[in-house]
Amino acid sequence: MIPIAIYHWNIGIVSRGKGKSAVAAAAYRSGEKLTNEWDGMTHDYTRKGGVVHTEIMLPPHAPPSFADRSTLWNSVELYEKAGNAQLAREIDAALPIELSREEQVRLVRAYCSSQFVSRGMCADFNIHDTGSGNPHAHILLTMRPMDERGKWLPKSRKEYVLDENGERIRLSSGRYKTRKVDLVDWNNQENAEVWRKVWADLANEFLERNNRPERIDHRSYERQGIDQIPTVHIGVAASQMEKKGIVTKRGELNRSIKAANRLLRDIKTQI
Repeated sequence: MIPIAIYHWNIGIVSRGKGKSAVAAAAYRSGEKLTNEWDGMTHDYTRKGGVVHTEIMLPPHAPPSFADRSTLWNSVELYEKAGNAQLAREIDAALPIELSREEQVRLVRAYCSSQFVSRGMCADFNIHDTGSGNPHAHILLTMRPMDERGKWLPKSRKEYVLDENGERIRLSSGRYKTRKVDLVDWNNQENAEVWRKVWADLANEFLERNNRPERIDHRSYERQGIDQIPTVHIGVAASQMEKKGIVTKRGELNRSIKAANRLLRDIKTQI
């Protein structure tokens, strides 16, 4: 039996339309005080504990000033004009507790470099560890490409839809039918599965390199052929409460799941 390390990887979008801001997200994840120049709001998380590493990685053509967190994310905020603008992509991933802090940092750095920075994204990653056995990385990524001078470019362009004769199609409104064409493939849905797998593969490389027997797998139990119910991600807040003896809903759910899995194993053994 190969020991299984914890696998948790989640992806989301920081959207202004949902009341979020890239500056606020960056401030919280880095434990810093940053002011959003788009709306004038200051976000102070300097009292937040558990931030053990912060780092910004830039592609070669990005302005050197983007190495400053406030400059980077305020540039994003000010360039995006729409009230529902997508400001940043976020990935959070559990770090193998079997690796040292130095190796955890190297793992996240290698991941960001190979999957995001090499494709032209700016990556702002922060590692959190409150000592509760749940070290994890938050990765904020820019969503708009840049030209060779470091200027933001459009995310997409419109093109006319043509009929079988190569003519533009006129709508009843009198306008011509158009469609949106993305200028980069960063939003392709297939990326999520690729990035999930690469994280598992890279983490396993680091575990093997450090002579650890544990391995992680990005596939669900069902896809792996394992007859077991997966536990839910408990999160930092609930984990700290459970550590203090406070019962939480997610903690209770996981205890029920573990009991059910023990019962399943007992039944299979009897069979």
